[in-house]
Amino acid sequence: MISTTGRQAGTAPGAALAGLPGSVPGAAPAGLPEAGPDLRHHGDAEVRAPGLVDLAVNVRTGTPPAWLREHLAATLTGLAAYPEQSAARAAVAARHGRPEDEVLLTAGAAEAFVLLARVLRPRQAVVVHPQFTEPEAALRDAGHQVGRVVLTPGDGFRLDPGAVPDGADLVVVGNPTNPTSVLHPAAALTALARPGRTLVVDEAFIDTVPGEHESLAALRGLPGQVVVLRSLTKTWGLAGLRIGYVLGPAPLIAALSAAQPLWPVSTPALAAAEACSTPAALAEAERAAAGTALHRAHLLKGLAALPGVRVHGEPAASFVLVELPGAAAVRLRLRDAGFAVRRGDTFPGLGPDWLRIAVRDEGTTDRFLAALAALLD
Repeated sequence: MISTTGRQAGTAPGAALAGLPGSVPGAAPAGLPEAGPDLRHHGDAEVRAPGLVDLAVNVRTGTPPAWLREHLAATLTGLAAYPEQSAARAAVAARHGRPEDEVLLTAGAAEAFVLLARVLRPRQAVVVHPQFTEPEAALRDAGHQVGRVVLTPGDGFRLDPGAVPDGADLVVVGNPTNPTSVLHPAAALTALARPGRTLVVDEAFIDTVPGEHESLAALRGLPGQVVVLRSLTKTWGLAGLRIGYVLGPAPLIAALSAAQPLWPVSTPALAAAEACSTPAALAEAERAAAGTALHRAHLLKGLAALPGVRVHGEPAASFVLVELPGAAAVRLRLRDAGFAVRRGDTFPGLGPDWLRIAVRDEGTTDRFLAALAALLD
């Protein structure tokens, strides 16, 4: 399904391709309140009550590891000095085999979406949904109209490059995609690269995939501008520290850097970027990804045994999207039972019968499955 929207809700299933931005009858101008899903709702809002088991936020439990906490604590004695990025930037560049001028360090991947929205001037911006809503929210806040290419559960939420309008000069897609957990083939993504187009691939969860296969982070020389966003939040438990980075063509990286405030990334965050790029840290992340795959398989097996619960596609990340009639009410009852899960109706293309569930250890998963089974019973 493809729609082009200003500040309006997504079109109904089966809607035809709308024209250039602004061509939708009745489309509201940018700057008015959002009439569709709440793009600013995120998983952390689900766990603001004490005592809940967190299955709503996709940060790995038991993190940051002790060695990383100690490393970050050691930076506190140097907080009187302004942050200096060169070592961290070099470490990230070396980790991906790219020149340093193709790396931009940011206060989390979320800052990167804001910078892109402020710097780029797309004529036709398209976001592939369902996916993390912050890219569209940032584009709208910057005054851009946004088209939506909506992937469907009947197709396993798989990306069809042909569904993206040829005229789109900015395309944003997640890989693996939040909330569907689907990992798109690199070939499907590179098929979207072309002269005159900026392709933004959000790889915030790619390090939860063993081997990070299908990543575009190390690819250079593709047509147009290919931009890859990465985050250290999920695997390393650094949501409160805010550290991510952008990989892309040097001229665009320079323009994004110029749009940042002075000293945009703190000294501890820079230390984290450097430390998490070392061979030892990458090996630890790979082991964690392998463990996540095993825990995800356990969760999927348990979900398959429950009546009415459906998983579409092949989950590949640290969370699973499920379709369940009456999921909105089930979510509230799960809270009463002590478990927080992520509502799905704030993602364009989904609705009240969808929930996102974080992958946890088998013991936590078994307790959750028992609670869910009791509710469905």
